[in-house]
Amino acid sequence: MTDLMSIDFSETDLDALADAAGKLAILVTPDGKLDPAGRRVNRLTKQAVARLVESEKWGKVKVGEGFTMGFPAGLAADALLVVKLERRPTVVEARKAGASLAKFKGKDALTLYAGTFNRTPDIALGLALRAYEFDTHRTKEKEEGQGAMVYCSKPDEVAPEAATAMAVAEGVFFTRDLINEPANVLTTQEFADRLAAMKDIGLDVEVLDEPALAELGMRTLLSVGEGSESPSKVVVMRWNGGGKEKPLALIGKGVVFDTGGISLKPAGGMEDMTMDMGGAGVVSGVMRTLALRKAKANVVGIVGLVENMPDGRATRPGDVIRSMKGDTVEVINTDAEGRLVLCDVMWYAQERFEPVGMIDLATLTGAIIIGLGHENAGVFSNSDALSGAFLKAAGAENEGAWRMPLGDAYDKLLKSRVADMANVGGRAAGSITAAQFLQRFVKDEMPWIHLDIAGVASVKTETALAPKGATGWGVMALDRLVRDGYES
Repeated sequence: MTDLMSIDFSETDLDALADAAGKLAILVTPDGKLDPAGRRVNRLTKQAVARLVESEKWGKVKVGEGFTMGFPAGLAADALLVVKLERRPTVVEARKAGASLAKFKGKDALTLYAGTFNRTPDIALGLALRAYEFDTHRTKEKEEGQGAMVYCSKPDEVAPEAATAMAVAEGVFFTRDLINEPANVLTTQEFADRLAAMKDIGLDVEVLDEPALAELGMRTLLSVGEGSESPSKVVVMRWNGGGKEKPLALIGKGVVFDTGGISLKPAGGMEDMTMDMGGAGVVSGVMRTLALRKAKANVVGIVGLVENMPDGRATRPGDVIRSMKGDTVEVINTDAEGRLVLCDVMWYAQERFEPVGMIDLATLTGAIIIGLGHENAGVFSNSDALSGAFLKAAGAENEGAWRMPLGDAYDKLLKSRVADMANVGGRAAGSITAAQFLQRFVKDEMPWIHLDIAGVASVKTETALAPKGATGWGVMALDRLVRDGYES
């Protein structure tokens, strides 16, 4: 797994400021008020900081961003970053400041004087997340990055929150690594092995192979992988950190590569289909975070791992498959395979664990990108309470999410001439009919959310806290949901 940078916290030591090597950073309020570290740097640099904050340049710097001074006179540091930040910043502002620090830092050592500014753990989280780089498969010599030292007024009080923040960062990194991996590396077996290795951090992990899945009746899931040499699997991860209450269930679509099957996708852009296991990646990252921070909650994460390939054994358009629930599905389009994976796993989760609520995640439809772009995931739910709690958690973590409609009129579009339902409902409202399909496998009175993350799981441009590629969207929001609503 991509390593987190080392971030240490220590009580403010102004005597070490002048001799700090590498990169140095200080925080200054928008009105230019300097704290003790700022005043010390200002004296050492012969009033350079004061001249900056009194200039027009400072007015153009946005909150959470900074102004760089190269080779500042009077300091041992190679460069100084003056970051504009409120003394009591919002979560978003603090993490944005951390991201600015990560870009400034590069591979060099960084010393940050945070003084009495609030939300130091969020600054550290932003720093860690934006420093992520997926370079596993580059053969050129890699430069080892150095760590960061954060001087603050009360490091002992900050430490527990910072440890939680780093547990979240590690879960995000785990998700990003999984989504960024090429499909020849992240096979269904390799994916399952990486999840099984999380037994070492306290998760209870069980891997179900194809004979076990056949015995359970997961025929729709198995039908997706019929054309692949990689065996289909379901991995069950349990974190039992709460009392005796039933768990929250997280369900993930894990299509390690999606050619579309017999309904073959166009060649252009197919290389991006390595990210079609994004839902399973997010579930895995959340479970890692919960274990690392020892969450006082019961959560089960279940992912269906398959590969959708065309071959003589592959499922054909027009085939009729019986689900674990017992309903029959006419497969109109083999490229609408994610819902066939999810429906069996969702039914299994409800039958075995009787969860208090269920959330599935999937890079399910291109239609959700047409509707919401790359700014928001689509949220579909039968529960105002659960969807409201999730949207609040996503808002708190600044992870974009937007609730979409469900309704009987959309459901009617799934009518099949030969089976209980078709797996697609036509071009119109494609993301909604996909959610309607899944809702047929949600038991009565089971609070449920479907998250279509096709637009947010992996993107072509950098985001506030991630380079281009996998974002890790959803790990922070779901961890927040568990913290706020399910911890004892």
